Amino acid sequence: MVELWQINQKFFVLINCQGLGYEIQILESFFLKLKTNQISNKNITLWIKHIKKEDSDLLFGFTSKEQKNFFIEILSIRGVGSQISMGILNKFSINEVINAIKTKNKKLICSVPGIGQKMSDRLILELKSKFKNEILLEEEKSKDELEIKNPEINKMMEDLQLTLQSLNYKNKEIKIIFPLLFKEVDLLAKEGNNLSFENLLKLAMNYLDKDSSNLAR
Repeated sequence: MVELWQINQKFFVLINCQGLGYEIQILESFFLKLKTNQISNKNITLWIKHIKKEDSDLLFGFTSKEQKNFFIEILSIRGVGSQISMGILNKFSINEVINAIKTKNKKLICSVPGIGQKMSDRLILELKSKFKNEILLEEEKSKDELEIKNPEINKMMEDLQLTLQSLNYKNKEIKIIFPLLFKEVDLLAKEGNNLSFENLLKLAMNYLDKDSSNLAR
């Protein structure tokens, strides 16, 4: 590394590679680690994305392949430039962005400079399609974490699923209400309330009956 500098919310490093100096825009988190000597600045490895323009060649450096690929995916969306893509990764981790997409958190997306309501809608819509596997994985992780914390409730939920199936409720219907049940059950557990299987079944059927009523309308 030869030099570090910042221009507004852009962060740069000049790297000497076999006698040639390369000016690379990096993320703020990596910039601060270099600046405060938290990591060695002698041997730096970066995943580079090269963007060629009519009047310049731009280099963007990332500390992981995942960051670089995520940057490229954001960049592929119409109307989103390199600085907005960098702004998103400067402000949030990849998991935080994926969670915002999953929950359609427009307020969080709009907190990035340069992103308005229309662009946030476009980002959520297109990134949801691009990262559907990652979103499903996060949902499974959340479910697993809840199951590990509450093994007794997990067993009760398994029994509940079998009971609802025997009552001719469809798997699709059961799958929709389970996240709602997990939240309510977890809240009751935190409050120290005991929950019987009978109460859980009644709660589940109330949700299912409501959904059926909405569909009938």
